[in-house]
Amino acid sequence: MRSIFLANDENTVRRVYSPELTAHLFDLCGLGSEVVTADRLADRAGEFDDVRFAFSTWGMPPLDGDTIARLFPSLECVFYAAGTVQYFARPFLDRGVRVFSAWKANAVPVAEFAASLITLSNKRFFAVSRPWSAGDREGASAATQGLCGNFGAKVGILGAGAIGSLVIERLGGDLDIRVFDPFLPDERAASLGVKKCSLDEVFSECEVVSCHLANNEQTRGMLRREHFAAMPPHGTFINTGRGATVVEADLAAVLAERPDLTAILDVTDPEPVPPDSPFIALPNAILTPHIAGSLGNEVRRMGEYMAAECAAYLRGETCGYEVTPEMLATMA
Repeated sequence: MRSIFLANDENTVRRVYSPELTAHLFDLCGLGSEVVTADRLADRAGEFDDVRFAFSTWGMPPLDGDTIARLFPSLECVFYAAGTVQYFARPFLDRGVRVFSAWKANAVPVAEFAASLITLSNKRFFAVSRPWSAGDREGASAATQGLCGNFGAKVGILGAGAIGSLVIERLGGDLDIRVFDPFLPDERAASLGVKKCSLDEVFSECEVVSCHLANNEQTRGMLRREHFAAMPPHGTFINTGRGATVVEADLAAVLAERPDLTAILDVTDPEPVPPDSPFIALPNAILTPHIAGSLGNEVRRMGEYMAAECAAYLRGETCGYEVTPEMLATMA
């Protein structure tokens, strides 16, 4: 058995796959230490004929079906220690190569981040801290009027996939959680303890709305002026999903018209925002540089997940993170 690292950024591979994990994978499936990059593939036909497994992360080179068949005729699995596989997976799947993604591992820090922001927003932390820090006691007092807190507050979750579901679980049972997700089965909603609602209902009924929608043709530009304008007084919109789901000009216009609202945007379209973005001048728009996902030592969780998937595959057990062609239609 032979396995390789297949990625275009060796430094990223070394961050995600620790030396200890790499040694474990050598014992498990013959993983070599070389990181094979796209520019090292052209003249190496025949060298990888016996490779069964490829391990990767951010920087996985997209390959067409003919290249996969020519260079990796024995390839069975790609273990991708990162999130979305949209940009490279389909040619592998079309060739019968199984693809596994650590998207659920990357969901953990995003869910932690989003749940923390929701908890703070239910206390109106962001709306209150602005005037209080500026010495405006009356403004801070006004921002607390009608505050519900974190007991029984209505919270809207857009998208109950891996991340959205984990956010719901981390928030616990003291909140009234409303979910917009056309793909969420009633049984799953019941098990999560949430109420399924329309998009309009979520925005008009929930003081805090957290976006976890995938970026696809159906969701791009889905969140528009009418949704943000309908939010209750002192509402907060949080986006740790994808910037393209929001018509950002609409959001900026509503924030300018309604200074009581707050938007916390960890993702934008484009990233980072351009220097003339209206968000920069809006005091009720809080921008962070896409930090919700795995950072620092958190990235190693993804490598660990893929090592566990490989071990399960070799034992003939059911794997938890396999990506199918059908899943690509709705995954981020």
